Formats: sequence, C-alpha cells, structure tokens
Amino acid sequence: MHLTPIAAALAASLAFSATADPAPSVAPTQIKVLHCAHLIDVDAGKLLGPTTIVIEGKRIKEVKAGHVDVAGATQVNDMPTSTCLPGLIDSHVHLSFQTSPTTYSDQFRWNIADYAVRSTVYAKRTLEAGFTTVRNLADGANETIALRNAINAGIVPGPRIFTAGKPIGSTGGHADFTDGYRADLAGDPHAKDGIINGADDAWKAVRQHYKDGADLIKIMPSGGVLDESSSVDNAQMTLDEVRAVVAAAHDYGFTVAAHAHGAEGIRRAIVGGVDSIEHGTFLDDADIKLMKEHGTWLVPTIVAGKYVEEMAGKPGYYPPQIAAKAKQVGPIIQATAGRAYKAGVKIAFGTDAAVYPHGGNAKEFVYMVEAGMPPMFVIQAATTHAAQLLKHEKDIGSIAPGKFADVIAVQGNPLEDVSLLQKVSFVMREGAIYK
Repeated sequence: MHLTPIAAALAASLAFSATADPAPSVAPTQIKVLHCAHLIDVDAGKLLGPTTIVIEGKRIKEVKAGHVDVAGATQVNDMPTSTCLPGLIDSHVHLSFQTSPTTYSDQFRWNIADYAVRSTVYAKRTLEAGFTTVRNLADGANETIALRNAINAGIVPGPRIFTAGKPIGSTGGHADFTDGYRADLAGDPHAKDGIINGADDAWKAVRQHYKDGADLIKIMPSGGVLDESSSVDNAQMTLDEVRAVVAAAHDYGFTVAAHAHGAEGIRRAIVGGVDSIEHGTFLDDADIKLMKEHGTWLVPTIVAGKYVEEMAGKPGYYPPQIAAKAKQVGPIIQATAGRAYKAGVKIAFGTDAAVYPHGGNAKEFVYMVEAGMPPMFVIQAATTHAAQLLKHEKDIGSIAPGKFADVIAVQGNPLEDVSLLQKVSFVMREGAIYK
C-alpha cells in the first residue's frame, strides 16, 4: 500500500507514540489517619470516646470507634487529649476589611488592592481559628470573589468561601457605601453597584451578581449600625423589591440572606421569601411567628452587637451617629437571640467578623450559651445547621464518610467549657493540615 506524505507522517507519529515511554504514573492518593481522644458527633448530638478518622485525599473515608491502626497510612496524627469536631462554619463574615477608628477615612486613601491584600491575612486568621467554611456577606467591589478563587486554586490559605459579592439595597440605605460622602463624591450608585429602586433594578442587580460569579445574594431591607445614616432599624426596601430579588435569585440558584435589625424590615424579608435573617435585633413576637411558619433561619451575630456597644463607649472610635446606633443594638441583640431559640426558630452560627477583629469568631459560642442555648446546640449551629443553610450538607458540617475532611481539635471538652473553642489546636481542611 502506498502512503501519501501526510499519511506516512501520521503513521510514523503513531508508531513512535506506541514505543515511547508511557506517561508518568499518577501518585497514589495519600491516606491520613487521625486518632482522637473524643469526637463530637454533631449528627447524633453525642460525645464519643476514642475515635479514628481515616482520610483519603480530600475526603473522609471511614470513621472507626477506638484507636485503630490503618494499613497503608501515609501520615498518622495522634491526639490523645483532644476532642475532634467538624470544621466550623461562620455564616456571616466580611473578610476584606476590619473596622477601626480610621475606617471612615481609610476608604478615601485605600484602593481595592489594599482591601484585597488584607483579606488574605484575615482569611488565614479565620482558618487558623478553626473556621474551615464561611459565608462572606458583602464586600466593596467583589474582592472576596477573587479571594475565594485564590483559595480554591491553592494560592493563599483560607477557609472555603461562599461569597455574596456586593450587597443589594436602596439609595441611601445600608448597602449604599456613599452614605455620608459630600455630594460631588457620592454620585448616584445604581443596580450594577447593588443599589436598586424598584423591581426592575432588582433583576438587573441579581443578574449582575451571576455574571460576576457570586455564590449567593445579600440584601439590606433595614437600616444598620456602621453606615453613616441616622437609622438602625427603619425599613429600606419595599416588599415588591424583596420579592423581585428573591425571584431573580432563585432563577439563578442563589439563596438570599437579609441584613435586618428592624421589625418591619424583618417582616418584609420573611414574607418576601429570604432564606435567612442576619442580626434580627428588634425581632418581635409576630416576626418570630413568621420565621417559624416560613422556615426562615436566624443568624444572630451577638459578638458584633457586643463589640460595637463596647467601642461606642470610646470617644472618637465611631462617628457620633454610628455610636448612637451601636448603643441601641448592643444591649438587645443577645436577649433577642435567646427568645428566638426558646421559640424554636432555626438558628445558624454567624458573627459579622470585621465588625470585631478577625480570628475572634468563637467568642460567639460563649454569648450563645449565655443566651440560653446548650453547648451541643451552638456547636451544631456552626456545623450541621450552617451547612443546611448553605445547602451543602452533603459535603460539610459533620465528620462522616464521603464528606470533606474538615476536622478541628481542642484540648479538653467544649461541651463542658464552650470557651475552649477559642483555643483550637488542630485545623485540617480538605485533608490538608493548616495548624
């Protein structure tokens, strides 16, 4: 048979491929083993005795009772005095900034790159505190989308991030970062910036978030503490606007978190179909009833309320109108969370990290217990409950075969002293040890 020049070249190439060295073999998946003195089984709500966790790659392969030797293990970590539990989930953080007495002037000196660089420090600090997953509920210019991507690519260490990107709210409301600016700087932010005035704007804003690569939506239907407006609790979005955001969000597979302090803003958010109420400071009995009827989650953020109240007592730390609002919220937020728990409202752990210094997230556990919640419940709020809120309970939230190997450990028993969760001694995320 006569071959054309092209066919001959192809045949020669195939012959070379057949005799060339085979491709390098793929390295076998590593098997890591953790021996824990105790394990908190958050699914069952029980403290177990000695337990062996077997990890293959990024996921948990087996969980065995007792101290078990595992054939083929490439790494073994013995923790004979430690209690292991799932990596914690903070359902409300802001990883790209942190408040300080210079916050309101820094914004005129810093570029987005400054916030982005700082976010890598805050992300590492959060992970080392034992929080292997976070919901980032608002940034200034989608910088936490870039942070999420960098962490996912292994470029910088940090928790698994689900980010809302820019918040969505109304002109002059809590999402409007130009509040307090002089007129020539304030401009007129619009839907692309997350500022909406009407249902059509809502659809545009949500679709922009989809284009930008956000994971969920955050709305601001009531006033807030740290913006430079006068009200912490007035309603700032109409029911039609909330419903439009939720409808658009659900079209794109997004959940919706609603920052809301005031009772009317909370009511509109619940009726409008949001997944969670963040803060909920002025929840009244009618709101609590609605939350139970609609299955709406509450993310209390008690530590943030306590912190702003404390800082409001320091002259010059906040502008006067912000200090006044902080003094309204701080004394109430913990008791409100306790009432919601006793009434049977679904509660997920969240802290509003950035309002207080990053890394101190676990102080929320102490405040939740003080509000009347049992230690096992508050740990579940930061594991199984938070995973359900994220709709990722198949991958995270407990230590079980098939789930990501997100494991932390503390010395002693946090069910006896929940403050031990502020002293995490071991952190693993997706099978990699970070502490």
